[in-house]
Amino acid sequence: MAYHDWDVSNRVRNYFRNFFVDATQEHRLRVSLFITCYNDTLFPDTGKAVVQVLERLGHTVVFPAGQTCCGQMHWNTGYQEEALPLLARFVSQFKDAEAVVIPSSSCVAMMREHYLKMAEKIGDKQLIADVEDLLPRVWEFSEFLTKKLGLTDVGAYFPHRVTYHASCHGLRSLGLGDGPVTLLRSVKGIQLVEIKNLEQCCGFGGTFAVKNAEVSSAMLGEKVQAILNTQAELCTACDNSCLMHIEGALHRQRTGVKTLHLAEVLAGTESGAR
Repeated sequence: MAYHDWDVSNRVRNYFRNFFVDATQEHRLRVSLFITCYNDTLFPDTGKAVVQVLERLGHTVVFPAGQTCCGQMHWNTGYQEEALPLLARFVSQFKDAEAVVIPSSSCVAMMREHYLKMAEKIGDKQLIADVEDLLPRVWEFSEFLTKKLGLTDVGAYFPHRVTYHASCHGLRSLGLGDGPVTLLRSVKGIQLVEIKNLEQCCGFGGTFAVKNAEVSSAMLGEKVQAILNTQAELCTACDNSCLMHIEGALHRQRTGVKTLHLAEVLAGTESGAR
């Protein structure tokens, strides 16, 4: 089979696979976006990209204006009492959501691993019930696309040489597996290059990078070298926290290599490529 024929037949298969996945859904979803505090403050384009992708797929995106922080940075640094009101606030903002999509593996991992314990610590039976009801409707962005919607191709176009970094929370806590890579492989125009030791941590870990700076820097050095070995123009991931850490080193070394959240890669189209 000629390459052109294979490409056409492959696109036809993808079309019908996605058509039947969509046909099994009762209706298009009303998706609530939880942007996370650090994305809202430092990476607002990631949230905009999530909206672009989901609306392109036919879903409605809403943004509860009263949302704040998931409480991860408080909980993980010993300020657990201060984190408890943030749980209650999150539930109050999103308890009626059909689906909650979050462009951060670490925030979703925080919720799945600690929210029920936090609700039990508060001791409010209604809050416990609300958390148990809400958590199955909370999704990391790539996970929502691949596991909830059953998609591999979201109609993206991104004509660049790209490598993918698997963040620890997505890889180990959420079990995202090759879901993000599957989405990237379907992007038109992309040249996806596999990084060596994909499962290796970048060394960020929130306050770990501050409390254990020398260890963190050594881990970061290895990750950056692995990225440079791919000769990629850009490194993508599901967490801007990791990418912020990585881009700091890439920038200081004047490598010219950039970082970009997965959502921003998938938001690109031929009519308006990012």
